Amino acid sequence: MNKRGSGILLHVTSLPSLYGIGDLGPWAYRFADFLEETRQSYWQILPLSPTAPVYGNSPYSSVSTFAGNTLLISPDLLVRDGLIDASILGEHSFPDERCDYDAVIDYKKMVLDHVYESFVKKGTSRDRFDRFCLDNAFWLDNYSFFVAMKRRYNGRPWSEWPEGLRDRVPETMAAVQRECSADIEKEKLGQYLFFEQWKEIKDYCNNRGIQIVGDIPIYVSFDSADVWAHREIFKLDGEQRPIAVAGVPPDYFSSNGQLWGNPVYDWDALRQTGYAWWVERMGHSLRLCDLLRVDHFRGLVAYWEVPVQEKDAFTGCWVKVPTDDFFDRLYGSFLSLPLIAEDLGIITPDVSETITRLGLPGMKILLFAFGEDNPMHVYLPHTYGRNCVVYTGTHDNTTARGWFDREARLEDKERLFRYVGRIIHSQEVNWELIRLAMMSVADTAIFPMQDILGLGHEAQMNKPSVTHGNWAWRFLPEQLTGAITDQLRSMTETYGRRHSPISSDKD
Repeated sequence: MNKRGSGILLHVTSLPSLYGIGDLGPWAYRFADFLEETRQSYWQILPLSPTAPVYGNSPYSSVSTFAGNTLLISPDLLVRDGLIDASILGEHSFPDERCDYDAVIDYKKMVLDHVYESFVKKGTSRDRFDRFCLDNAFWLDNYSFFVAMKRRYNGRPWSEWPEGLRDRVPETMAAVQRECSADIEKEKLGQYLFFEQWKEIKDYCNNRGIQIVGDIPIYVSFDSADVWAHREIFKLDGEQRPIAVAGVPPDYFSSNGQLWGNPVYDWDALRQTGYAWWVERMGHSLRLCDLLRVDHFRGLVAYWEVPVQEKDAFTGCWVKVPTDDFFDRLYGSFLSLPLIAEDLGIITPDVSETITRLGLPGMKILLFAFGEDNPMHVYLPHTYGRNCVVYTGTHDNTTARGWFDREARLEDKERLFRYVGRIIHSQEVNWELIRLAMMSVADTAIFPMQDILGLGHEAQMNKPSVTHGNWAWRFLPEQLTGAITDQLRSMTETYGRRHSPISSDKD
């Protein structure tokens, strides 16, 4: 990211489609074409991990950090590839503007069940599937077994499974593996289909000069294949339950802090393995994406640990991470480690020093730049260095227009007006903020798709204080107009962020 470029933040679920949720089908390719046409260099997405209603369908809370979300598999591509007959897709009616997760889960399960039945009955060549299973066995075997057991035990957490499965007794595991072999293989097939479709769209983007920016949360969910299979690297008690959980201490956002509930790592145990799990995780993520935004980066320097019995995050303590040793291991394992450090919120000097020492770009958020009368605020564009990524907002913020209409105080707006040199109105605030980001010296500028479209607060992707209704926003095909395409392309070229198109056969 050491050259000027820009891109769009849009999760796959937010694409248009006929099947209730954005997927890896036709509109993923149309969006890639839009990025190329407007001279963008990056498509940033949220984690591709499986989601579930029990976690509010959040891509940041998953049963696996390695697996892909099979809800994103395109039925259209399954038909194209002869894996299912078009008649199976049947009559369906889903809302266009929101993800209807409950209905989509049932529908996609039906589709994938038919694919598996066809896969078994036709005796289709298994060479590519078998190779995928072999190449990904280090995570796929545990994941597919885990998900099959979750279904078998009606969603109960793994810590409540029968002791032989909970504790991974080899004889018990082998017996259940034989008994549930079809269910386990079905899960593996779903992963194979997801990664085949994902590789196809990623290659399509890369061939057009567009890089994929992924997202890697540092913590994992307790009830996940990761903790079940690798409990030795987490702080658990004799009953295989967390001793302590992650969060953040009290600050101006919350008087009691935030209690996230994720199990925390046992960094001494990780060090003894040479951080093997993290090396595998990072390598897997870098095969899926070209760059990675590391969510809550400060937790890789020091993290807030709260005893599990506490009801809030007030009673906790900072625990240091062997940061230098950890990153030495990572940098020694990969030819390059293209990371973006999510450094929002209250960042202590040790975290800033680590980010600088590692040469990582941090994040600048324009929606946070005008909340105080400080001409040297770190989020104001004239204060930036080159090595950073500027955003109008993130998936956790309202949109630029939503901020202007509902959250910005009169004095915030006046500071914005002074900064841009004129009074602006609600319907143009998104493009003024995009312009500020584009014209800054920051090497990289990225904008949520909602701001490209000029949408209001109703299009916010996630409201952290709200437990239901998040992660559901989708844009409509008719919202992507020629005028928007022209304006984004013109601005990208005006401020020198045009990528170099790669000549290729688009067929």
